[in-house]
Amino acid sequence: MRLGMGAVRIGVLASGTGTILAALLEADLPVVVVVVDRRCGAEQVAARAGIPVVVVERRDFGATFDRDAFTADVVAGLVEHRVEVVAMAGFGTVLAVGVHEAFPGRVLNTHPALLPAFKGWHAVEAALAAGVKVTGCTVHLATLEVDEGPILAQQAVPVLPGDDARMLHERIKQVERHLYPAAVRTFIDGLGSPGEESSPGTGPGADVGRDGPPTSSGEQP
Repeated sequence: MRLGMGAVRIGVLASGTGTILAALLEADLPVVVVVVDRRCGAEQVAARAGIPVVVVERRDFGATFDRDAFTADVVAGLVEHRVEVVAMAGFGTVLAVGVHEAFPGRVLNTHPALLPAFKGWHAVEAALAAGVKVTGCTVHLATLEVDEGPILAQQAVPVLPGDDARMLHERIKQVERHLYPAAVRTFIDGLGSPGEESSPGTGPGADVGRDGPPTSSGEQP
């Protein structure tokens, strides 16, 4: 994909097979770099599209994990490629406040439920356990509070008789592959007219930072 004049530069954070990344690329979004926290299929998806990959491998999953330092390394990879908007795509590590200081109000995430219902990593299982008839997919801005950010788009997915977590999650992912790229497109189209200069840390709220818990849902237990 060739970037047009004034295109908003997107960095994608991924940890898995790369299906969400592939959907973003198929939508011809201006992705300029993919950052992964482990060796994964998303690397191959990026390579086939000619997108550079930055590997910030997480080796510590214990109490000694330095989340701030890890986040700084992720941010450095994004800044190196002049990223303006960050799209989480199944990233498996919760990041610290530094990512919001670098990209205030410009970190997007997708969640397999109709927020504010069923927050957290096990949203699909929670929906089944609650016996709801409808769940869905939410695209939202990531904030310091997990799954609490402003909602950008939602689409409902019915819970069918006999559904297990795998079956339901697959139907949600089918919706997600269309909803997320469309929401990202709408978001970047609303950031400003082509040709306007933009850089990390210069958007609305760039001077606002606050300490708090790690951010964005999606970390594996």
